[in-house]
Amino acid sequence: MTDLEPITPQEAVDLYVAHRELEVSAKTLQNHKYRLNAFVEWCHEVGIGNLNDLSGRDLHRYRVWRQQDVNLITLQGQLATLRVFLEFCASIDAVEPGMRERVKLPEVTPGDEAKDVMLDDHHAKKLISYLERYKRASREHVIIAVLWHTGIRLGSLRAIDLEDYERENQCVWLRHRPESETPLKNQEPAERPLALDKYYCDVIDEYIQFHRHNVTDDFGREPLVTSDQGRLSSGQIRSEVYRLSQPCLVGDCPHDRDPLECEARLYDSYSQCPSSLSPHAIRRGSITYQLREDIPEEIVSDRCNVSSDILDRHYDRRTDREKMEQRRDFITDL
Repeated sequence: MTDLEPITPQEAVDLYVAHRELEVSAKTLQNHKYRLNAFVEWCHEVGIGNLNDLSGRDLHRYRVWRQQDVNLITLQGQLATLRVFLEFCASIDAVEPGMRERVKLPEVTPGDEAKDVMLDDHHAKKLISYLERYKRASREHVIIAVLWHTGIRLGSLRAIDLEDYERENQCVWLRHRPESETPLKNQEPAERPLALDKYYCDVIDEYIQFHRHNVTDDFGREPLVTSDQGRLSSGQIRSEVYRLSQPCLVGDCPHDRDPLECEARLYDSYSQCPSSLSPHAIRRGSITYQLREDIPEEIVSDRCNVSSDILDRHYDRRTDREKMEQRRDFITDL
């Protein structure tokens, strides 16, 4: 057995962070610190004050503890970072060699990965703040703001006409018009008005006044979101979302790429960024955020036109522990 030198979990994390500081971007380093903070917290809870004492059984217990609070994709990422950390720890005689291999990563299918991809509220707020500052009331600002605020589908955004927006009532109507190529996914039952906060109405008002192209589509209708040719296609909206959701737009690249040389910054290649998101990921993130803000499921279901069953299975990314704590707020006085 290797002669190990005593070290606390926090001291080891501090050394690891200092070691990686010149190798990875600030954003990547921040992510590693966040993931390892959970491990340090667990070590404190179970009384592991010296990493020399860490065993494979301990690592299994940590995995079981952590999976109570995060989804499968997040768990895989956090355990992968823990593996890299333990490899470093072995190199400084903090844990036994080979400890890295004792961390078993969960198997993730493509379906699992797809259903957990979403725009989180932290990134959404940073992106909207960026657009507010540099692209106020632009088409890009309207697309991201409306998709995030309402949680509607791409096709629903595309279907909105200028006359569907009611500034005085602070709302926008979604209408099923298949005869002029703007159907809603769930057809007539999906028709409904959506309430808008004042901020979003102000953005739309300025967009209409200063940036919207005064055009009609092939059916003589006046779309709300336009190009100089008419109504945007689904592909154009999707491409805009891929471009705008790239993390390097508002911060560092988490993939250590140079944004000036990255092919994903080129037209028609925006989706090549590993972290770019589709409009559906914004919808999933918006729905999850609304639920985390204690908006009742029935209201979210009606607003976003999704059944309670589908909402629970495909959109709600809250952990069981999050749901429990939210329920607690309603029963504390019973």
